[in-house]
Amino acid sequence: MARVISVSLDRRHRFSKQTVERIRLIAGEGVEGDAHRGVTVKHRSRARFNPTLPNLRQVHLIHAELFDELAGKGFTVKPGELGENVTTRDIDLLGLPTGARLAIGGALIELTGLRNPCIQMDRFQDGLMQATLDRDAEGNLIRKAGVMGIVLEGGDIAIGDAIAVTLPEGPHRPLEKV
Repeated sequence: MARVISVSLDRRHRFSKQTVERIRLIAGEGVEGDAHRGVTVKHRSRARFNPTLPNLRQVHLIHAELFDELAGKGFTVKPGELGENVTTRDIDLLGLPTGARLAIGGALIELTGLRNPCIQMDRFQDGLMQATLDRDAEGNLIRKAGVMGIVLEGGDIAIGDAIAVTLPEGPHRPLEKV
């Protein structure tokens, strides 16, 4: 059963977030008390480019299986350390399509895209950015550093909450970097 194994937030713009018992999501804004909460873009690099763009990165989710994979490559990564708000287990986040909806606790999140790994990962642990990238059989880049979403319905998310997925209608579009 897909579930939440950790939740995190940080009031400041730092790479890692602090783990907590529960987070509260605010519809159309993101995680209450988190530096990335807002209707318009809050990630510093994107805000410098155009601060009026909609915030499609209100919530960052990572699958704990990535931490297992990274451990096999010699890295030690714990929930919250890659800046995610929600750490999951037993759900293929990267395989979900754009527009998939995740009902978690009392909240509803719609996936908008993939997190694009950045140089901050290497500042955290040397070589980590490359370790979160791969290539498929056709040579296309695979980004493994989690998915981003917007909050459709606010509510609390806590450790142990189940995750229910609703797929969008029509042809599915794969997640792309956002």
